[in-house]
Amino acid sequence: MTDGQPALTREEQIELYKAIITPRKIEEKMLILLRQGRISKWFSGYGQEAVSVGTSMAMQDDEYICTMHRNLGVFTTRNVPLDRLFAQFQGKAEGFTKGRDRSFHFGTNEHRIVGMISHLGPQLGVADGLSLAHKLSGEQKISMVYTGDGGASEGDFHEALNVASVWQLPVLFVVENNQWGLSTPSREQFNFDSFTVKGPAYGMEAYTVDGNDIESVYRTTKALAESMRTRPRPVLLECKTFRIRGHEEASGTKYYPDGLIDEWSKKDPVENYEKTLIEAGILSASEADEIKKAAVKHIADMLEKADSYEKIVFDAEVELGDVYADFKNEEVKPSSDETKPMRMIDAIHDALDLAMDKHQNLVLMGQDIADYGGVFKATDGLMTKHGSDRVRNTPLCEAAIVGTGLGLSIQGYKSMVEMQFADFVTEGFTQIVNNLAKIHWRWGQKADVVVRMPTGAGVAAGPFHSQSNEAWFTHTPGLKVVYPSNAAEAKGLLLQAFEDPNPVMFFEHKGIYRSGEMEVPVGHYTLPFGKASVVRSGQTATIITYGMGVVKCKKLLSEVEEFADIELIDLRTLVPWDKETVLESVSKTGKVLLVTEDVKSGSFIHDISNEIQAEVFDHLDAPVMTLTSMDTAVPFAPELEEGFLPWSKLEAKIRQLLDY
Repeated sequence: MTDGQPALTREEQIELYKAIITPRKIEEKMLILLRQGRISKWFSGYGQEAVSVGTSMAMQDDEYICTMHRNLGVFTTRNVPLDRLFAQFQGKAEGFTKGRDRSFHFGTNEHRIVGMISHLGPQLGVADGLSLAHKLSGEQKISMVYTGDGGASEGDFHEALNVASVWQLPVLFVVENNQWGLSTPSREQFNFDSFTVKGPAYGMEAYTVDGNDIESVYRTTKALAESMRTRPRPVLLECKTFRIRGHEEASGTKYYPDGLIDEWSKKDPVENYEKTLIEAGILSASEADEIKKAAVKHIADMLEKADSYEKIVFDAEVELGDVYADFKNEEVKPSSDETKPMRMIDAIHDALDLAMDKHQNLVLMGQDIADYGGVFKATDGLMTKHGSDRVRNTPLCEAAIVGTGLGLSIQGYKSMVEMQFADFVTEGFTQIVNNLAKIHWRWGQKADVVVRMPTGAGVAAGPFHSQSNEAWFTHTPGLKVVYPSNAAEAKGLLLQAFEDPNPVMFFEHKGIYRSGEMEVPVGHYTLPFGKASVVRSGQTATIITYGMGVVKCKKLLSEVEEFADIELIDLRTLVPWDKETVLESVSKTGKVLLVTEDVKSGSFIHDISNEIQAEVFDHLDAPVMTLTSMDTAVPFAPELEEGFLPWSKLEAKIRQLLDY
């Protein structure tokens, strides 16, 4: 790829030398600080600096780079202030994560860097989203993302490359092949000699380069990047190098065969580049010495500044306050009294259409959602109206698509990801609970993503298309969890989800999609999160539920005369949930039944039960009672499913509560 590229000028060569010296000198200092106990952990890129420096020097300053453990050279090349970087390593408030995460687990939009999480793969899908944003905006820009040879064994690697290829996204996938995954050599990680064989399998070009030759890395990357900007497409670039030190310092290198470190030390990218420049007369030995001294002094000055920062002090209010991005959770009333009869699926379709009109930066993604309109037809006709760029069929790559949503958010877009069934969300679980949920708390980045979750049993679909998995997400700080029970609320809550810059898990019970019509306000309106609905007022007892539970309870209460004075509360949202309305109702009635279609173990209603007993115990005239499905998977046969679900036991449970 360097054919036809002009030779580097003396100034470019000196800049490359200066750029590779800085991370090397930081490494040397950090290893000393680690032994002194002044930092707790260090992932060394010693001997691999040419990859990070050479590739990032070839990128434009406003193009995003997604990093990993050994990419210190990206941060120094992008001129991240070293005092803040060192404060990050020390866990201080002046670091990029305010002491909440370590080493390079952070991002900075100012410097166009998106850091990793520990799972060695999710950053790849994020790069897809960053590049999709460029493509949608018509910008001649690319994104670059690193993975290790070990990390490339993760499913995220396959998914991200596949999506990038199908959508022809300008992502430069850099495989930093240092030939070991912690103590596991390449021959036990994969069965090929070079990652160049991977490219054609995904329909993309692939190249390999000596990762210890900084000029070769730089020139190859620059040529590829320039080509990708004018002809957007993904490219795989393998940089072959070696990890001189351990995966992290505590793990050591005893697993390396004798002589291997010595052999690779002769290929040291810093020492060899310095020698090359001196022998070519580009740089004198004294000039090289002055560059190194200047780097060492700057590092020492910035370390002294970082050391001067006070140790972080725990403040619960601050910690909780950063879990979510700020959002004015306000109700927007309909502009008129006009209504229209709609089923829930119609209301969801209407909300999606209105949101696409209002938010021109909103992108819908999911399997079969374009021409086909989704398996439940929630997006039917939306591609025709809004275009295939904004209503996108996806490959079966849930992890990469959720990551793409996050990448879009970083670039200022909104996105919706439809899980074909809520059960399939497990394929994207890491992206949701570890990336979307934590990113604002970690480094202040919004995750403006709505994940729609067709959920629930009662339709004889068996254990993999029927489970109620909302509690998986109510347990994860940083996510909002919404679960409407009717068409009008589904529309208002979904439109609110698109206003909220935080990640929203939006549950839609399949059994309610087409169960009947109700009058739904025409046009745009929103319902606030965390505000329950009192469906029926009463004095004798309170039933608290959501989703299908509201439908079943409402029907039964209207049919049984003895139940006429029971209060029914629809939570509508689980995170946040309306504690005030719940406690006020229970204090009034003295008896409460919590109902859910979820299984008993770990159900979210038990969190509410705990709050009721802690806050209004003195007002209770009976134990807090719960009704759930059985603690099994959802069975297929209708007879078994009916026995599994709580609805056949609902009347008896209510009578037990009233009779106590």
